[in-house]
Amino acid sequence: MFHVKHLWESDLSNLLSVLIVSRETINWRFRMGKIIAVCNQKGGTGKTTTTVNLSAALSDLGKKVLVVDIDPQGNATSGVGINKNELDLSVYDVLLGRVDVKEVVVLGSSGVDVVPCNINLTGAEVELVGAFSRETRLKKSLEAVRESYDYVFIDSPPSLGLLTLNSLVASDSVLIPIQCEFYALEGVSQLVNTLDLIKEGLNPCLQIEGALLTMADYRTNLTTEVISEIRNYFKDYVYDTVIPRNVRLSEAPSHGKSISQYDRSSIGAIKYKELAEEMLRKTGLDGNVLKGKDLENSRFGVGGESASVSENN
Repeated sequence: MFHVKHLWESDLSNLLSVLIVSRETINWRFRMGKIIAVCNQKGGTGKTTTTVNLSAALSDLGKKVLVVDIDPQGNATSGVGINKNELDLSVYDVLLGRVDVKEVVVLGSSGVDVVPCNINLTGAEVELVGAFSRETRLKKSLEAVRESYDYVFIDSPPSLGLLTLNSLVASDSVLIPIQCEFYALEGVSQLVNTLDLIKEGLNPCLQIEGALLTMADYRTNLTTEVISEIRNYFKDYVYDTVIPRNVRLSEAPSHGKSISQYDRSSIGAIKYKELAEEMLRKTGLDGNVLKGKDLENSRFGVGGESASVSENN
């Protein structure tokens, strides 16, 4: 039998109780631009896949969504059809204070706005080490645009460095993708401790939005056992929707498309749509869909049009 209780000893459960968002006391219906960091320092958990496809699914449901890519790999950028090798400006320039974030926003193929990144971001952590208020650079930048969106998703690097710190300080909550595998909770335990430290100092309002189970393979007993253990510890804060392993879901990024664009009938597309609907219900935004002129007028509060992007990277 698979057990992960040893990963949750001491006061880790208490940390979760402090960090988990109280959906009874917070009603996001009256607040535009909820900023959510998609974060897990363990690689291969479906972090970028979730950022790209959840944002696209919410956009399909009429929500105004911004994706901020601060992972130097730039996979979220290329995953929405933006050629990261041809960017004039990126989130790198925003973090270094060279430009306003509005100057960097481009329109992705999935209909979401994107603050893109490329390999230049690799040097940002070194360049920001001695910078004033280095942990709050992203937070201050996003304040200028958050009210123009229903959701802002930050695709964080698979690490707990300065870029991820900027992501967590800028966010209202954290969405944690957890792969259905044996070592799933090892990275989560470290992340939760980090969130607690950030909550104590840099971002007192930071909460856990929820845990998302990804890459489920119900042909194995391990998947069922991992799901059971994670639900046991995260309780109601694990999303009911579980993202399965899906070939079409893996193929979509190479075409610069979300799964809903690439194959709307695939199980991956269906599940991310279900996840989007579940998130809307839980955050209280399911009855506040932007339509028509309101949707058009909400575009990041600037008069110009978004830059054109290539369909393939």
